[in-house]
Amino acid sequence: MAAASEPFRLLVLPGDGIGPEVIGQTLRVVDWFGRFLGRPFAISQDLVGGACLDTHGVPVTDAVVETALSADAVLFGAVGGEKWDSQPIHLRPEAGLLRLRKDLDLFANLRPAICYPELASASALRPELVEGLDILIIRELTAGVYFGEPRGVETLANGVRRAFDTQAYTSEEVERVVRAGFDIARGRNRRVCSVDKANVMQTGAFWREIATAVGRDYPDVELTHMYADNCAMQLMRRPKQFDVVVTDNLFGDILSDAAAMLTGSLGLLPSASLGAAGPDGVRKALYEPVHGSAPDIAGRGLANPLATILSFGMCLRHSMRAPEAADRLEAAVRRVLARGVRTADIARPGEAGVSTTQMTDAVLAELDAM
Repeated sequence: MAAASEPFRLLVLPGDGIGPEVIGQTLRVVDWFGRFLGRPFAISQDLVGGACLDTHGVPVTDAVVETALSADAVLFGAVGGEKWDSQPIHLRPEAGLLRLRKDLDLFANLRPAICYPELASASALRPELVEGLDILIIRELTAGVYFGEPRGVETLANGVRRAFDTQAYTSEEVERVVRAGFDIARGRNRRVCSVDKANVMQTGAFWREIATAVGRDYPDVELTHMYADNCAMQLMRRPKQFDVVVTDNLFGDILSDAAAMLTGSLGLLPSASLGAAGPDGVRKALYEPVHGSAPDIAGRGLANPLATILSFGMCLRHSMRAPEAADRLEAAVRRVLARGVRTADIARPGEAGVSTTQMTDAVLAELDAM
């Protein structure tokens, strides 16, 4: 491949729990592709989440946000843990991630749910329902109830306490993420399912109205609508009916985790959070595994690094615009799974599974052999 003279600026935020472990192993894969592509990575690392709270008193510093804004991409581990559960919401580790998403305007979260044939038996559903599953859930990421104002807790005149959050969307916020869903569907099976609660929520009816209008610009893509509760049921009943699912922040959070379990393990699922493309075609982006910080297994070498490794694969595809390299990495992961290499979360009954490092060793060996 042709060498690129400019280093790729990658901000690495390992975070908490198993985050540093899976990030550490993924950086071995990053180094491999730096050599393969002939393009060096300029890597900077910093704190986020609970680790940042312990050091700086905030879940993310202004300096880290500034570095993220100037980076070509951010590779994120995981944040959170019981240690910080007593903090107010704005000082929880997760608030650091929410700020990065908001300040970088990462409005479209892409969460693929793919069930590899070798792992169909590890799914929560019968193998015939999930083998060959390939769903992409696109979640709106910078608006909705997670960011709406006002929010808080108040005491009413009668002494009863009342908590409230605000679910709000502008037409622009809905249109841009729905349009992203249609654009991506054109490169897949040309089917978009827009998910809402139009029957009981004003924002749901608004979402459906705008999705329908956007759909008219894509006559070659089939658009269907589904209520969020029915979508949850259909994911369990007949998941392969879906191709691209586009939905709001709250429903996307819930449905993407449900879809992830169809594949056998959260430890396999990557994600990409993308902003709007600039005049040069470059967009802000953050890549992270779908799984959490799993503090119960942190430091034990048990974590599955594949979700983070595959998240870097999405970085190769979307930020580095190296689709052949992304294909190569995904093929290496499939070959490893086909050989029966498993971490504990996807191990067969009676098997202990390999370590985090050993799984990465296997991926690197496949990359060398291809």
